Amino acid sequence: MSDFTMKALTPETFDDFAALVERNKGMFASCWCTHFHPDCAEKGQTAEGNRALKQRLVADGIAHAALVYDGDRAVAWAEYGSPEELPNIQHRKEYVATAERLPDYRVTCILVERGFRGHGLAAIALRGAVELIAQAGGGLVEGYPHDTGGVRKKNSSFLYNGTRTMYEREGFTYDRHKGLGNCVMVREVAPSRRD
Repeated sequence: MSDFTMKALTPETFDDFAALVERNKGMFASCWCTHFHPDCAEKGQTAEGNRALKQRLVADGIAHAALVYDGDRAVAWAEYGSPEELPNIQHRKEYVATAERLPDYRVTCILVERGFRGHGLAAIALRGAVELIAQAGGGLVEGYPHDTGGVRKKNSSFLYNGTRTMYEREGFTYDRHKGLGNCVMVREVAPSRRD
């Protein structure tokens, strides 16, 4: 495998993201990773509508992600954003009832292209999201991975946000459970210095 690089999702990298999504059949249920964004008339109607919505949100600067590249091809991604940008998390009712405070950012979805799984790209994507959050000023970051008890699953396609073990390796700490088989992981991210 070659060295992997990371870029932010922007209008300039949207076509790379779109190619990744199209190779992966629209991501989960053709959502184009719009599931966690606020509800609106365009959302969830069609795969084409979800694509257009995602492109509009990226153009408006209210959809963020780290894209992982193998050469010039995006092969993995980690979506992140503020709770306002990404309010529709899984098990939201339970989450709100047990939250002491909202994070500054949350990581809601990580996807690795099928042929590239098993090479640590989910962790690279998560690391990329954390780096971009640091560049944006840092703050409290939450992720909601699956808590598999450290057992590696043969089919990891259901792990839309990685595992607790991966988050722990990336400096996150366990906060609490969330739903059946998920948990809340937290990390305080310092702002990065710009030279």
